[in-house]
Amino acid sequence: MSEPLPNPGAETTATTTSWRLIAALGGVALLCGVLIVTAFQSTLDPIAKNRRIALERSIFSLIPEGVSLHIYAVSAQGTTLLRPGQAMPKEAQRVYAVYDAHRHLRGLVAEAGAVGYADVVRVLYAYDPHQQAIVGFAVGAHRETPGIGDKIRTDADFQKNFVALDARLDASGQALAHPIRTVKHGSKRNPWEIDAISGATITSRAVGRGINDSASTLLPRLHPHLNNLESPP
Repeated sequence: MSEPLPNPGAETTATTTSWRLIAALGGVALLCGVLIVTAFQSTLDPIAKNRRIALERSIFSLIPEGVSLHIYAVSAQGTTLLRPGQAMPKEAQRVYAVYDAHRHLRGLVAEAGAVGYADVVRVLYAYDPHQQAIVGFAVGAHRETPGIGDKIRTDADFQKNFVALDARLDASGQALAHPIRTVKHGSKRNPWEIDAISGATITSRAVGRGINDSASTLLPRLHPHLNNLESPP
């Protein structure tokens, strides 16, 4: 019995079908990609707006007398007012100057962060330039252990560390007179020390280390230019 002859038309049909399938899959992938990018782009502004609102609420909770704020970049060259959308200059630190209804400076808020038990602990701290003290503290973001490390948000005794935490400069004005540091729970003796939370020492130390590192650089740069911030622009 002779073998059947190959059908060229069948091969052509199979090839055409394969290409159509590939084209259809490619089209679906392209459409999905466009939809994902469109959805991502459409959510950027609302997400940024919500983050800005949350940040402003945290800042005003630290300085309740405040009704307005302006953002400054503080560097070795001085202070620069940042306009909306303006990028932060390299090697500069962001400071939020908070003003009351009479346009008087009520305090400054800065950001800090250091590695804790699980990840970087990011915080905000309020600074009163007249007292030369840190007078408020709020947690920005962290991934510390629930019920242990996250007590930095809720522990009333820990929050008391930041009612008037000494952040004076030394006689030269180039450094803190005393480094801010976290000490073992119950052993605080000096106004520049932070009393750790029992059982959450690593997270407590991250808070102290982050604030000290930030303040050590920021405050010597800031103090010579404080008159630029005394009233809003």
